[in-house]
Parts: sequence; C-alpha cells; structure tokens
Amino acid sequence: MAKNDKKVIITAALTGAATMKNNNPSVPYTVEEFAEEAYKCYQSGAAMVHVHARTDDGQPTHEIDRIQAVHDAIKARCPELLICLSSAVGIYKTPEQRLAQIVAVKPEMASYNTNSMNFSIVDRNSGQIFFDYVFDNTFTMLQDFGKAFESNGVKPEIECYDIGGIDNTLLIAKQGFFTEPMNFNFVWGVVGGQKFRPDVFISMANAIPATANFTTCGVGNEQFPANVMSCLMGGNMRVGMEDNTRMPNGELAKGSWEQVEWAVKVASTMNRTPATPAEAREMMGVRKA
Repeated sequence: MAKNDKKVIITAALTGAATMKNNNPSVPYTVEEFAEEAYKCYQSGAAMVHVHARTDDGQPTHEIDRIQAVHDAIKARCPELLICLSSAVGIYKTPEQRLAQIVAVKPEMASYNTNSMNFSIVDRNSGQIFFDYVFDNTFTMLQDFGKAFESNGVKPEIECYDIGGIDNTLLIAKQGFFTEPMNFNFVWGVVGGQKFRPDVFISMANAIPATANFTTCGVGNEQFPANVMSCLMGGNMRVGMEDNTRMPNGELAKGSWEQVEWAVKVASTMNRTPATPAEAREMMGVRKA
C-alpha cells in the first residue's frame, strides 16, 4: 500500500484540570515535570502538547506567572514543540481569568470552548452524582475569546463537545475574525457531553468547512476508538493523561508519551506518518512562536 501523504498531527494532553497523581503517578504537577513529560512526548512522536498548568501540589491554576513558567520551561526543553494552552483553567474561574492568561502568555494555540453545558462527575454504572457543574461558554464569550485569540496571534483549537458546538462557532465566525484554516477538536465522553458514536463522528466531520482540520479526544475508554476513527478518516489524534490515565489493556500508562507511542503505531497501520511540529504549524496555519 502506498504511503498516505496526509501527515497526522499527534497531540498529548498532559494533565487536564481533574486527573491527579492518585489516578496516575505520572501526571505532572511541577514546572520541571511538565517540561520533562512534554519532551518525552515529542521524542515519541507528538507535534503538540495541550497544557493545563498546576501548582506544585497539583491544583489547577489561572495564575499567569505559573502558566508562563510552565510554557517557557517546555519551550526551553523542547523549542520546536507546539504548545496549546487551555482557556478552561479550572472550575469557577471567571471569563476574565480564563482569557487573561492566554493574552499574557500568547501561546501558539489555545483551546476555544464552544458549548455552555453540564460538566460533571457521575458514576457511569449507577448514575449517582458526585459533582455537578455547568461550564459557561456564552456567545459573548465566543466572540470575545475569538477576537482576543486572533488579535494576539493565538490560533484557536475549537473544542466541540457535540455538533452544536460546530454550529455555534460557524455562526459567530460570520463576524470575520477567524483566520483559515479553522481547527476543530471533537470531544467525546465528558459527562454532560456526547458519547462516542461513529455515525455522529462522521456527521461532525461533514459539518465543518472543507478547508478546516479536525482532531479528536475521548475520556477514558472512548479515547482509543475515537482516535482510531479520526486517523482512519484523515483527521488528527489527541491522547494523554487529561483524557485517560490507562492504556488499551487497562494498565496505567507510564506517561502521556506511552499513549503517543500507541497513536504512532495506530497511524502506521494506516500508512500515515506523524507530522513534525513544523509540519503541524503549516497544516494548521499557526504562526511560529
């Protein structure tokens, strides 16, 4: 079989706002741990890391100095690696707190959330509710975040927790402040979002502009089938400790880098080659930091 000319961009999401060392000891907290884990992911085949900074005791933070320190340590350890910062820096953060750190640090990419939605912890076997929360992303926030991202040279990674997130984005995009190509991430398995379904994945891929790129991520066991399907359909792949702390066999991952190795193997079965960070920038229309 001939080699597929379309490179696959592999992203490693290193922490999220919820996974802790008691879930997997490899989850990074300190600045040094972030830098080392990011480097291992790059060595394993990742072109980009998605980052939620933490305090040394593991708490999510919106503090600009800490986020800047994590960003700069990764860049110092691995200058070529693309960094996508989160604009969802933990529960109960104000829109101003979420946006200020992006504007201050000016990463190459940042997450752009598109749905106001339930975002909770519920036992999937019993339905018992452990934590209930509503994640606010109003149309005014979509407008203000989108304008601020683009005016500061930050390329949005457009997080869609269901197909409505695509519609929300395309509606607000009529204001004309998004540069092409747009880059969508289809998110599966959040309690309050959508369960992974192949037919819905196809519908979402068909709903985005023809010039746009898509990747995917999935919480827990949904990480693996969603990423296989994305790669099969010519899209990109996101793995890492934010979404799942285990490997397909159920064992704890040694780090996000081990899941990157899995993604590289999956891509190779489809004759797709991982994109380098430089190639990923070109594909996604990202400015060089």
